[in-house]
Amino acid sequence: MLREFKSFIARENLVRPEQKTLLAVSGGVDSMVMTELFYRSGFKFGIVHCNFQLRGIEADEDERLVKRTADSLGVPFYSKSFDTKNYASNNNISIQMAARDLRYGYFEEVRKKHDYKSVATAHHLDDQIETFFINLLRGTGISGLHGINVKSDTIIRPLLFAGRKEIENYCRKKKIEYREDASNQSVAYMRNKIRLKLLPVLAEINEDYRQVFNTNFNHIRSIEKVYQDRVEKVRKMLIAEDEKGTCRISIDNLFHLNPLNTLLYEVLSPYNFKLSIVEQLIESLDDIPGKQFYSDSHRIIKDRDELIISPLHYPEEGEYLIGPAKESIDEPIHLKMSVEPYNENFVLPIVSEIACLDYELLKFPLRLRKWKKGDAFRPLGMHGKKKLSDYFTDNKFSINQKENAWLLLSGDKIVWVVGHRLDERFKITAATRRVYVVQFIK
Repeated sequence: MLREFKSFIARENLVRPEQKTLLAVSGGVDSMVMTELFYRSGFKFGIVHCNFQLRGIEADEDERLVKRTADSLGVPFYSKSFDTKNYASNNNISIQMAARDLRYGYFEEVRKKHDYKSVATAHHLDDQIETFFINLLRGTGISGLHGINVKSDTIIRPLLFAGRKEIENYCRKKKIEYREDASNQSVAYMRNKIRLKLLPVLAEINEDYRQVFNTNFNHIRSIEKVYQDRVEKVRKMLIAEDEKGTCRISIDNLFHLNPLNTLLYEVLSPYNFKLSIVEQLIESLDDIPGKQFYSDSHRIIKDRDELIISPLHYPEEGEYLIGPAKESIDEPIHLKMSVEPYNENFVLPIVSEIACLDYELLKFPLRLRKWKKGDAFRPLGMHGKKKLSDYFTDNKFSINQKENAWLLLSGDKIVWVVGHRLDERFKITAATRRVYVVQFIK
């Protein structure tokens, strides 16, 4: 295995003798074998470990093993403990996503500080196959079909040539100490379910399925290169950019694209437009000019003969922009957003912390800011406007409540006094097709 390891690293140009590599080592069999292979290959390396404080004393034992290994090999050791559950809760993400964010953030911090060329993770061929099925089940484009890349920016994966059994056999042969994470046997996670239930069935069908998949991944990568070359040619043909960063696309040229949806999505992806927005844009190509479409970073205006793409302007000091694709924000306050169809199954929540707005009436990006003197809105249920200062007085707002009142605006119109009162002009009616739901989480 050592010979294959060296050959793979040389073939993929992952590590050079003079470069320092930071090894991400959890204490599991994969990363402990990777450490042994780096050591036997004579490469310069250090070890980094994350303790996510999710498994109590088991996690502490993992850290002790990894530190002991680093000390025995005479290489630098870096470690950090994280309050992963709290981070996940504050950011409204899963524990797995929280651990990933914390892990890679810390890896990059150590890499830069201590001048490592790259960070090596112990992903292997079985991980590749599992990732392929995860992407396939969730829905993916061509880039999701080749699994994990051998190299992504500063991350390298020098074990992708080997399968799990090969790694475990080498571990037994060399008597390498490692720690087993009991959660790896739980089928509560999709990856584990694929590993424990699906892959054994594939092995029954074809015991060499790993190498078959590896060959397929290489073919798909080659196809993706051809695909991306085609996309780049289309992008250069379609887009004219001026010195201010505004781009223009002739609508007539779009009708020559085949398939239009796929190619236009790829052309617009650098501007962060989601496929659903691109599909709405395509449906509007024969409509009257003036429609606007937003991503979190850009706006497209459908003019008479062209699409005009421009970056969103930074908000004024104290303002925050919320694009239509945004699902949550944590600063300056915690909001969760979603778009729901308005039909007989929609249940209108009668709580002040949730605003339900007519999506078609909103102009994105929405603006979030503190209230200021002169602000006025049309409180839900009223026909005339009311100054916000009078609304605060009538509803007996304390000084603290006034100082901490936030407004959600569409254009220059107040949509919602956050956590308190909607504006009458943006309420749901019988004509509403889609509901923009905003939840204020205190």
